[in-house]
Amino acid sequence: RAHHSFAAGFDINQPITLTGALTKMEWVNPHGWIYIDVKEADGKVVNWAIEAGGPTALLRRGLRKTDFPAGVEVTVKGYRAKSGAPKANGQSVTLKDGRNFFLGAGDAASAAQ
Repeated sequence: RAHHSFAAGFDINQPITLTGALTKMEWVNPHGWIYIDVKEADGKVVNWAIEAGGPTALLRRGLRKTDFPAGVEVTVKGYRAKSGAPKANGQSVTLKDGRNFFLGAGDAASAAQ
């Protein structure tokens, strides 16, 4: 896959907060991916794909692959995909124990300018 800018796939005007159970973490370049099952208001469970920074960037921020076991509850803040798909660019992740990390998948700040 080719690398892309934040603005190519995500909408700075559509911030989103998602809470759910982690189903998978892909620790790959150029971006890692977190997948979480989110229960909607009608009870339907939707699996969301959350783009994160690459493994080296995440390691520098103190995250480890072992911080993301399947089933752990997480809250992710980020920006929705322009396509409307259940996909987001992650900015931060908060684990149930209160630890909060910058995911830094894309440059949302420069996209807003």
